[in-house]
Amino acid sequence: MKKEITEIRIYVACIASYNNGILHGRWIDATCGADHIFLEIADMLKNSPAYMAEEFSIHDYEGFKDIRLSEYECINQVCDYAEFIEEHGELGAKLFEHLGDLDDAKSYLENNYFGEYKSVADYAQILTEETTEIPESLRYYIDYKAMAHDMEINDVLAIELRYDEVHIFGRF
Repeated sequence: MKKEITEIRIYVACIASYNNGILHGRWIDATCGADHIFLEIADMLKNSPAYMAEEFSIHDYEGFKDIRLSEYECINQVCDYAEFIEEHGELGAKLFEHLGDLDDAKSYLENNYFGEYKSVADYAQILTEETTEIPESLRYYIDYKAMAHDMEINDVLAIELRYDEVHIFGRF
C-alpha cells in the first residue's frame, strides 16, 4: 500500500556540490513561508562542502499533488502552491491542473463552486428539480445524462476525484 504524503516540502540542492559529484541539500517545509525557506537555503549553502556555494535548485518535492515544479521554480511561487494545496488539497491541485493558472483556480473555488455530487447527471437532476416544476407524468422521460453532457460542453466544469465524487464549477 502506498504511503500518503501529507507534508508539503521541497528538496533544495547546492549546485556547486552537485557539479562536483557531491549531493548536498536539504528537505524544507514549503508551507512555512518564503523567508523561512530562504533562511534554510542560505544555511544549507553555508554548510556546503563545495567552494563558493551560491546557487541552488529544487531537485525533488513531495505533497504538491498534481502541481509540477521546475528545478528553478520561484520560491515565492512554491510557497503559493504549497499554501493552495494545504488549503484545498487534491481538488485544488486538479483544478489548477485543468486551468493552468493559480489565480484562476483560486477564483473558481471562491466564485464558481457549485458543490460535490455523485455525477454531473446527479447535479443536472438536482438543479432541474429545484428550479423547475416537473409534471409527474414527464418525470421518467427526462434524460439527465444527456443534460449533463450538454452542461459539460457549455456551462460547467466537472472535476472528478474518485468514483461518486464529482465537484462542479460554473463556467462564467
